[in-house]
Amino acid sequence: TGFLHLGGLRTALYNYMFAKKHQGTFILRVEDTDQNRVVPGAAEGIEDMLDWAGIPPDESPRRGGSFGPYQQSHRLDLYRRASDALLESGAAYRCFCTPQRLELLKKEALRNQQTPRYDNRCRHLTPVEVSEKLSRGLDWAVRFRLERGVEPFRDLVYGWNKHEVADVEGDPVILKGDGFPTYHLANVVDDHYMGISHVLRGTEWLTSTSKHLLLFGHLPLLLNKDGGKLSKRQGDIFVECFARDGYLPEALLDIITNCGSGFAEKQMGRTLEELISQFEIGRITTHSALLDLEQLPEFNRIHLTRHIENEGLRQKLIRELQLLVERVYGDQQVDQEVLEKEYVERVLLLRKGHISLLKNLVSSDYSYLWVRPSVSREQLQTISAEVDEIGKLVLGLMARQAAVLTVEELNKDLRSLQKQTKDTKYSSMMKLLRLALSGQQHGPSVAEMMVTLGPKEVCGRIHKALSS
Repeated sequence: TGFLHLGGLRTALYNYMFAKKHQGTFILRVEDTDQNRVVPGAAEGIEDMLDWAGIPPDESPRRGGSFGPYQQSHRLDLYRRASDALLESGAAYRCFCTPQRLELLKKEALRNQQTPRYDNRCRHLTPVEVSEKLSRGLDWAVRFRLERGVEPFRDLVYGWNKHEVADVEGDPVILKGDGFPTYHLANVVDDHYMGISHVLRGTEWLTSTSKHLLLFGHLPLLLNKDGGKLSKRQGDIFVECFARDGYLPEALLDIITNCGSGFAEKQMGRTLEELISQFEIGRITTHSALLDLEQLPEFNRIHLTRHIENEGLRQKLIRELQLLVERVYGDQQVDQEVLEKEYVERVLLLRKGHISLLKNLVSSDYSYLWVRPSVSREQLQTISAEVDEIGKLVLGLMARQAAVLTVEELNKDLRSLQKQTKDTKYSSMMKLLRLALSGQQHGPSVAEMMVTLGPKEVCGRIHKALSS
């Protein structure tokens, strides 16, 4: 019925971890029986996002498997046969109540400040009355006959539970007039025929489980840090938004498990492999998980650092950053030199640990990396009258240091150069060089700028500033 949001991703992740930890099979089944709410492309989008997050299903509509089809709208004959068997045994009955009557029942209950429930009127129809209504061509649905005295069941998280649903609910519809099942019938039939052993689903289904009586585990809700429910209307809780904003899937999986339970301790920076190995279903608590999305950039910084340090993953980041530079700066680029692999890789390694998102490197603070600044000699002279002397000293230093530049060595060398000036303080010299190299007053240290830009580009920018 829509796009995958953080709550759905978290539920999928816990099922994935449980399946992988026990050498099981993680299955994606698309439940699209409410045809009025189906959003075109949503099912494909959900599988796309699971692939992006690194937790792809083993069996799904796209991948197939031995127990397909994996889309409920393609399994209608199965539900019809199950419904017919329930009708024949007397466990279910046909309901001929019109939508108008059901709406009146609902309004009456609300007016009396009661919970709306079906009054089970059609459960008392005789076979003759049913035949008569069928002969008149009246529309009908199938309802399941709820009985008192349900068996208790043991939930993997919440322990022993028992809900006398017949006391508080009317008989539920299990097959609608359009031939589509409701969730209550479809999930039980499918879990049986697909050989499902375990299901981890949201706690809102806990009270319905007495109707399902299968082995389910129920996950506490994922809430905002203030305890409020994550709203799909917020827009920013959909997984696609995080992918589009440049967050790494590992960071998202890390934060939605870190705020919850299932692990011996909280720990930032866990990989998917570590999550699977450390996950214990017995450690899931019944407390709701409070998600603080303000921490997501820090989670992403940790995982981005790991990606930069990994040779293979770094190559992928280099290609992504090259595309980002082309997209953001376009015709402003210095030239193709700023897109060379060695230059982009040097930028990544030097800013490792300082950035939360790859796109930070194409923000205005880092524009100096990709675009030569336009700085006049007069601007530099307002900082120090020794512009020429400082320029010559730095150019001489670059000539001597052309082989290998390091931030540590450059910091020492720049302090030595400042002592060779007459009246310019170290802070003023740094301000002058920062302006000449970047056109900015803030950003990384001057030494780091020089290492990132490289000797050739540093000399070119200083020559340009002195001659303009």
